[in-house]
Amino acid sequence: MERRKRRSFNAEFKAEALRLVREVGKSVPQVAKDLELTDSALCNWVKQAEVDEGKGPTGALTSAEREELTRLRKENRQLMMERDFLKKAAAFFAKEGST
Repeated sequence: MERRKRRSFNAEFKAEALRLVREVGKSVPQVAKDLELTDSALCNWVKQAEVDEGKGPTGALTSAEREELTRLRKENRQLMMERDFLKKAAAFFAKEGST
């Protein structure tokens, strides 16, 4: 079985898919088929939209919180790499100075 290529969708496309499910009343499988999506992708979009609107489970992250968390994790990785580099540089120069 061949895997599908991972595609990215803009906000307008997602909003239209959500509108078809919520306002028009089409089923998730029908909308997914019409838009050539997987059912699970569309279900995830619907669930995330509910969380963003405050209707989801308690403690679930909104899209904005997810983006911030991703950004902070990336920044944290960068800072740890810089710290490790500076530690090695300090050890190198301390060793140089003692000889």
